Amino acid sequence: MVQIPAMKRVKGRAPLSVVVAIIGGLALAGIIFTEDLRSLTEVMEKEKEKKRTSLLAVARSTLTGPEKVPPPPAKMAFDPSRCSVTEGYWAYNRSKKLPYTDQTCPYIDRQDSCQRNGRPDSDYLYWDWHLDGCSLPRFDPVTVLEKLRGKRMMFVGDSLLLGQWLSFVCLVNSVVPHTARSMERSPTLNVYTAEEYNATIEFYWAPFLVESNSDRNIRLGADGRVLHVDAIEAHAKRWKGASILIFDSYVWWMTGSRIKTVWGSFGDDGYEELDAWVAFRLGLKTWANWVDSNIDPNATRVFFMSISTTHMRSEDWGRESGIRCYNETWPITQKGYWGSGSDRRMMEVMSSVLGRMKVPVAMLNITQLTEHRVDAHVSIYTETGGELLTDAQRADPRTYTDCIHWCVPGVPDTWNQILYAHL
Repeated sequence: MVQIPAMKRVKGRAPLSVVVAIIGGLALAGIIFTEDLRSLTEVMEKEKEKKRTSLLAVARSTLTGPEKVPPPPAKMAFDPSRCSVTEGYWAYNRSKKLPYTDQTCPYIDRQDSCQRNGRPDSDYLYWDWHLDGCSLPRFDPVTVLEKLRGKRMMFVGDSLLLGQWLSFVCLVNSVVPHTARSMERSPTLNVYTAEEYNATIEFYWAPFLVESNSDRNIRLGADGRVLHVDAIEAHAKRWKGASILIFDSYVWWMTGSRIKTVWGSFGDDGYEELDAWVAFRLGLKTWANWVDSNIDPNATRVFFMSISTTHMRSEDWGRESGIRCYNETWPITQKGYWGSGSDRRMMEVMSSVLGRMKVPVAMLNITQLTEHRVDAHVSIYTETGGELLTDAQRADPRTYTDCIHWCVPGVPDTWNQILYAHL
């Protein structure tokens, strides 16, 4: 028998089988770790893809809206007794079709025709006023003309109401044949006639409503101006017979802190200086008394436009280095913004006097919506002294920027949309 000698263990070395087992174990662990790492990586990638897909979906729903976001609840139809025109917001709508421009409507004064005067931007034309709780109807010129058939409609007030009258005329003019309309203009009375409807839309110049020595001499400065706060008949006799009367009066009262006033048989030399709001109350009471004594509410509807805001202090909306409304191209978006261009005490006088009248007068509160529209004034794209601003004058915005009047078309179209809703 052949004997196989026993293998000798080398001191300090593991048997070959143990080494093989260890190496195999390490290899297996490496494979398992690699697989786990691959699985973890795949899970993380899937999570990233989920998040990316989710973000894309949100962005897509934000941009396209209707198919992803449920529609807002329907607003109720406009009802003047239930809907507030002061609670709302301006929404930009570049796709809307303008009913007219200052090129297509031949009646717009040079003072208000901003595009024709060279204003380079046009975004201010594409904003719509949306009420929070109600749906404000679009201005329908055919419906308006039917309501005016055989009637007189008259706007009475200052140059701001003149702009609103021009807007109203241009809105209806778009559906009146060229051969069936006419316009007569004079310093005090302007009459647009839609002949097919036997209807007139008129403007009468009376910036204070009551009489003053500057009614005809509008170049008379505030220092020489004297108001007859208890006299109105020279103007009011022209208002009789109108089926719809729209009044405004504010900005001319704000040319100084004190106003020279007289009453009774006193001449211009016997004036007394009163605070603007006190004189305004006296004048507005004279107007209210005339309306109560001369207007039949069954035959005539009466409206009063609230304050049309001015934008004279760019600090009001946070533009410390600005020049009033100069170069402003976007509305103030702050909800409920109220600057220094609307005097709350004068608003209170309006509300107080109108609220005590016997004849119902609807005050159309346009003040809050105009507060936001710093972008829509005529600025330097207007005239002064009857002449279009020169290039040199436009280069001096601190002197010549007009932040009182409005471009037409523009904000006055919204005023007329509100007026239409009340008609």
